[in-house]
Amino acid sequence: MALEHISNCPLCENTSFSPYLETEDFTVSHGTFQIVRCNKCQLLITNPRPSAASIGQYYDSTAYISHHDDTGSLLATAYNQVRKLTTRQKIRTLEHYTGKLPKTILDIGCGTGYFLSECQQSGWEIEGTEPDADARKAAEQKTGRQLAASIQEASLQDRPFSAITLWHVLEHIHELNPTLEWLSKHLDPKGTLFIAVPNPESVDAQKYRKYWAAYDLPRHLYHFTKATMEKLLTKHHFQLIEIKNMLFDSYYVSLLSTRYQYGKNRPFEGFISGTLSNLQGFGINNASINTSSLLYIIKKK
Repeated sequence: MALEHISNCPLCENTSFSPYLETEDFTVSHGTFQIVRCNKCQLLITNPRPSAASIGQYYDSTAYISHHDDTGSLLATAYNQVRKLTTRQKIRTLEHYTGKLPKTILDIGCGTGYFLSECQQSGWEIEGTEPDADARKAAEQKTGRQLAASIQEASLQDRPFSAITLWHVLEHIHELNPTLEWLSKHLDPKGTLFIAVPNPESVDAQKYRKYWAAYDLPRHLYHFTKATMEKLLTKHHFQLIEIKNMLFDSYYVSLLSTRYQYGKNRPFEGFISGTLSNLQGFGINNASINTSSLLYIIKKK
């Protein structure tokens, strides 16, 4: 299948890139893809990549857990159990940062709707987007709401949200800058934007290299470090308030990375690797936090 080549860095418009890493799509196609690094701003980009029109087939697998509520495999079971634990924590974080604002939330890339459903039960007025039709249907059944395929649908225009969330979604979006512009326009002036993404500078990323599951090529189009994420936010007039560890992600990513590396589950090794990554990446401030996934808490300037 033909891939599209990125000639200009979406963060700084530079046209010069250096090879960073080549790895396999371990989930769906088993093809080989490359990550390059911008020579000016250091943004890591999957390049070349599937186009927006063709990338859907790379999600077409029951192995892609966020689009299914599968409970059959060890990893799927672990994912679903951890999701229950972390969702309540996410909602507490939302409520802490949105304060007394109306409880209105837009979850972009809501998958099968588990998080949105829990928000709804906690008294939030919910909206969500999900491009995958099957996952969106599952989310609509959970929430009893009609959800949008994208942020461009008419139902989402001309209204502000107190909270907008992207849980491991921004790295999937082809139109990076237009999306950040849309977020700025639709976030309440006192609202909060929550963006969670994998961290390629984490200990587990350095350990597993091309087997690191959170590269997830070619579905992940960008691989944000703390520095490049802050540059992107500054470009779009956002202010980074805080970075939080996402400790459970280290275990899931390490378990999956170990399977990619050895061709079979090695849960004990994955658990040890996740623990070491959290211990070495745990921090008390934005500068020292370096775990497998990071949650960026963001306000408008």
